[in-house]
Amino acid sequence: MFSAILPLCLAAFATAQSLTPSAVSNSSNVTYSPARPPAVPLAVRSPYTHAWTSTQNNGSLNTNGVIFWTGAPIGWDGLITVDNITYQYLGTGAQNLPKLSNLRLATPMHVVYDSQYSNFTFSAGPLLVTASFFSPVLPLDYCRTSIPLSYLTTSFVSKDNATHNVQLYGDVNGAWITFDSTATLQWMLYQGNTPFNGTTSSNTTNGSSIYTWIFQRQNQLEFGEDTDFPSWGNFSYSSTAGTARSFSYQSGYSVDLIYNYVQSHDLDDTVDPDYRSWGTMDPVFAFAHDFGNVRSGEATYTIGSIQTPIMNYLTTSGLQSLQPWWASCYGDIFGMIDFHYNDFAEATRLGQEVEAQIKADVDSYYSAEGATVYSNSSSIPGPVYSNGSQGYANGTDQFGNDWIFDPNTAYGFLDPNNFSGIAIPDVSEAESYYSIIALTARQVMGAYVLTEPANQVCGNSTTPTGEPLMWQKEISSDGNVNTVDVMYPAMPWFLYANPELLRFNLEPLFQNQESGFYPNGYSMHDLGTHFPNATGHVEGDDEYMPVEESANMLIMTYAYYKFSGNSDFLREHYPILTQWAGYLERFSLTPGLQLSTDDFAGQLINQTNLAIKGIVGIQSIALIAEQIGEAADATNYFSIASRYYDQWEYFGIDPSRNHTLLSYEWRSSWGLLYNIYPDKLLNLGIVSEEIFQMQSQWYPQVSQVFGVPLDNRHSYTKSDWEMWTAATCEPSTRRLFVDSLAYWLNNTSTDLPFSDLFEVIDSGSLPVSPNVVTFIARPVVGGHFSLLALLRAGQDSTTGTALNSTYPANSTEPLSETGLGSTATAGASDNFRATSIVVLDATVVPSMFTSVNTATGSVSEDFAARYTGVPKKA
Repeated sequence: MFSAILPLCLAAFATAQSLTPSAVSNSSNVTYSPARPPAVPLAVRSPYTHAWTSTQNNGSLNTNGVIFWTGAPIGWDGLITVDNITYQYLGTGAQNLPKLSNLRLATPMHVVYDSQYSNFTFSAGPLLVTASFFSPVLPLDYCRTSIPLSYLTTSFVSKDNATHNVQLYGDVNGAWITFDSTATLQWMLYQGNTPFNGTTSSNTTNGSSIYTWIFQRQNQLEFGEDTDFPSWGNFSYSSTAGTARSFSYQSGYSVDLIYNYVQSHDLDDTVDPDYRSWGTMDPVFAFAHDFGNVRSGEATYTIGSIQTPIMNYLTTSGLQSLQPWWASCYGDIFGMIDFHYNDFAEATRLGQEVEAQIKADVDSYYSAEGATVYSNSSSIPGPVYSNGSQGYANGTDQFGNDWIFDPNTAYGFLDPNNFSGIAIPDVSEAESYYSIIALTARQVMGAYVLTEPANQVCGNSTTPTGEPLMWQKEISSDGNVNTVDVMYPAMPWFLYANPELLRFNLEPLFQNQESGFYPNGYSMHDLGTHFPNATGHVEGDDEYMPVEESANMLIMTYAYYKFSGNSDFLREHYPILTQWAGYLERFSLTPGLQLSTDDFAGQLINQTNLAIKGIVGIQSIALIAEQIGEAADATNYFSIASRYYDQWEYFGIDPSRNHTLLSYEWRSSWGLLYNIYPDKLLNLGIVSEEIFQMQSQWYPQVSQVFGVPLDNRHSYTKSDWEMWTAATCEPSTRRLFVDSLAYWLNNTSTDLPFSDLFEVIDSGSLPVSPNVVTFIARPVVGGHFSLLALLRAGQDSTTGTALNSTYPANSTEPLSETGLGSTATAGASDNFRATSIVVLDATVVPSMFTSVNTATGSVSEDFAARYTGVPKKA
């Protein structure tokens, strides 16, 4: 495990005595596996069910509490009472109480995460307590994927095998549903779908009855957001009595509830009638379980933010309010909550299959090198980067390479013969890679929602009425809907996990533009400025990235076909694909002053990496044309791509032929050439092998302790593009990229969800110069699955810079079932990819919609920046 290789001693103390956070964070060791990330996912299921806990100052659940992905605190508390002594294991609510002799902090021991779970183990007197947070990642199951709820199971077991008198307490507060601490909330408790206020008769000893707190803003703004929190919808928090001998509930002022529970170990079965904001005598919504004298036990809770409808979508019939896909599977909110709660065992089984598949595929990718995710050999820990507090070190790594390391610089591990960077010594790359993607899976899926399709599908659509549409929120950067250049870096995850999800995500972009809502001849940047409003840009005033987005759409469309074999998708969208190709024909070789996806770095004239993306896009449309029988078009596009590529090599390579340039003619410039990854992944046959080899040999010459900078202008990098680039390199350079990213995870000073943009020097912080840029929790981390997407295409860790695959170069042959079987591990792989998609019968009432004016306005034909796709008049 990476945590064993690069140990980080985290503080707590041996015996919990008080509720002082510093006491916990300055004593005993907490182990993290497979890495110590800056934040650990707890409930990550949608853009609004997106809770984490920070590891800042080596804290844990009961010192750092729970945060929304933005870093805003949200209330989620968990207490366990053992023989009349209460221990807090989750949240920080009990710290607001005066010091009590019978109230302590549980001692954190272990934190373990995988693609599905984050498990926190504590010592609470004579018990071991585990808080298991489960957000299922089930990419083949659209119904379960669409559910915006997550699980928490708190279990305990006696350390001395004796029985102990045990009670559990759990609550949430109103900060989950709104950022506004002055907004009045209203709430109700339900037994099943029946509301009651504490005076209504109910049987709380019935272990199977689901009790749900539902609360919301009293005044809502449908499809509105406030500081990334929803301004509409409900929040639900559910539990059952389970195996407890008694079960109680209560809502009220947080301090009062926790204090009274600590004294009495139960709740009084009342619903607070005083609706108010969470900033006024903070109302919380609680459950308590009394297990009596037992050796072990557990309680399960479900939690999540629910919006119905969830998307506002512009169609030819007007604005339509789209219902979440789960409504077509389970009916109303109570049907969904009931299914989800009772589905825990099956969801667990399915999640375990996906997790087993991911591990099996990591092992399969690295097996040719003899590496596995969990090896039985003991690795020698490498020195820890300290930025000034450790001594010089040297040695020889597992491959026989000499290395030197000065922890007082940010140069990283160097070859003493030529001072180029090398991978961290004696570290398993397979374990490093697993630690990255295991943290990634929930984050990427947490940015998406699935909805029912619009009542009237417009344009050329291959989406049957029985399939969902998928919508992405560009979390933390712009908040746009279905941003094309955010979908593009996430593409490897979808190609690996389920290519149909990529199609569901592309479909709304095609529908909007094919219906005449977008006036420009190139691809739009996004489908709406503010999620969840997919209202497009009828005036064509979206962010200007024409080469970037047009090439992205062509590449993603062809990639979907290669991994699915669905040529109908190509045929039905061919007219608009050729329109975008027309723009690339005019502007891709010399893009001029344009933004690329790395817009935060600013405009740059004739970017080498942007130009090759355009050329790869033209090669993609050539192969699309060939596949659907448009032979004349294919011949033309192949000729253009080949001619442009030859010129690109002339313009884009430094005269020394040591590396490509960041920008044509700028000799001292360089950058990550990540846009050649699709050529390797799809075996497009346009980029020469010499380019892959040249770049692979160049990157170690400019590497730093936490990776390779994005380009020569700044000292920051992007993790998604690093992993794309790593997939194009020879094994030694790939190891440098992968291990340095895992090293950053373990050592960064950041304290928020996985950032894809960070400094490769100093403490690995978020960028602060020349501008503060905070990219956190973004779905672009789907790009970390670049190596497993290569595995799906028949490549492994020994492929290196060679251009080979299960399908021939420059061929339109899709990935076949035979090819898939040859790269998959039997058993787990087959189960993962053959999981049935469960759709339950349900009746959903169509939403009403209003009319909208779809006039697009005038466009200047003389301004290339607003290319319409129509030839200019002579």
